[in-house]
Amino acid sequence: MSKTFAFYTLGCKLNFAESSSIGKTLTQLGFSKANANQCPDICVINTCTVTDTADKKCRQTINKVRKMYPNTYLVVTGCYAQLSANSIAQMEGVDKVLGANDKFILPQHLQTQNNQHVVSDNRKMTPFHRSCSAEDRTRHFLKVQDGCDYFCTYCAIPYARGRSRNDSVANLVQQAQEVAQNGGKEIILTGVNIGDFGKSTGETCLQLLQALDQVEGIERFRISSIEPNLLTDQIIDFVATSQRFAPHFHIPLQAGSDEVLQLMHRRYDTALFAHKIHLIKQKMPHAFIGVDVIVGMRGETDPLFEESYQFIASLPISELHVFSYSERAGTAALKIPYKVSPQVKKERSHTLLTLSDQKKQAFYQSQIGTTRHVLWESTKKNGFMSGFTENYIKVKQPYQAHLINTLTTHTLTQDMLDYEI
Repeated sequence: MSKTFAFYTLGCKLNFAESSSIGKTLTQLGFSKANANQCPDICVINTCTVTDTADKKCRQTINKVRKMYPNTYLVVTGCYAQLSANSIAQMEGVDKVLGANDKFILPQHLQTQNNQHVVSDNRKMTPFHRSCSAEDRTRHFLKVQDGCDYFCTYCAIPYARGRSRNDSVANLVQQAQEVAQNGGKEIILTGVNIGDFGKSTGETCLQLLQALDQVEGIERFRISSIEPNLLTDQIIDFVATSQRFAPHFHIPLQAGSDEVLQLMHRRYDTALFAHKIHLIKQKMPHAFIGVDVIVGMRGETDPLFEESYQFIASLPISELHVFSYSERAGTAALKIPYKVSPQVKKERSHTLLTLSDQKKQAFYQSQIGTTRHVLWESTKKNGFMSGFTENYIKVKQPYQAHLINTLTTHTLTQDMLDYEI
């Protein structure tokens, strides 16, 4: 009888893609996925460390799994394991700790199930490991890049994930073709710093997008997130005229103040960011633009936050993803003297989330009466199914099972809009 396994994955879509790929490898080696009511022989927790809240959630998950399955062989891996291996190894019930890149040798370690902890030095160039996962049958997350060379002052991810590296265009096209052959309709490109694609292979991000655009059978590609300084005008022009890339951008701003951007060691200023936003809207007025913002960075005084707010309010963006600054051990931001209180961070988050709600509703309303293509998903809620247009508007209609993973064309009405505000 084969041994059973279960994954608990925390954090980003990149983690989910990697867990999926490791799970497939385990299955090929004769392991089987545990059923919902079954105690697995092996539990793997793939962790995140982007904030201190993420770290806390990781510890809670370890304790929860240990209580649920006291006799399971418990493996903790991922970014939090990379940076806090010793403290995790001392937690009760943890049998093995594998670093962020060492998770890919998990199958070999499970053959022996010893208690050796393995955390490789990510300062050295580590290999790229392919990963692709499916979500809701319609969307697939394709890992195209890993690691980051930027070392922003607030961020620990370069220390956890290592240097920037990527797969080749040819290999990624092949993976996309396999997704199409298996019935996948949409692929989301994932990575730590996607715009930096090409460091390993001498290729460019634009070359990758152009090659993927030729893959028959995939209806849509989306770029999960891309740095504003790496989102070239040529990439924007390409998406505006491409066959398959959606008019949907996710661009990290992090702060709308040049002074704070300098404290963060970001590689652009507000003028460049505004140029990118306005160029997208000039080429694709219907494009959805999501923007990441961090509040409460060390050094962000009240006047600097107000400057940031006014800048963001002036931009024709569609939605904000707001994060509170979280202190990470070993990062350069800890040397910045001015510290923002938790209460002020909370107030600033609320202020920006309110602005985000206003912008999202305004964008949704602007699209009423336009004709869009909707890819329907399998989730059923209150008798309705939902799907997304090419420009990322969530819509709903009465549930019809035969429409799952199909594209249909609609003129958007108020009743179709599915707000998540």
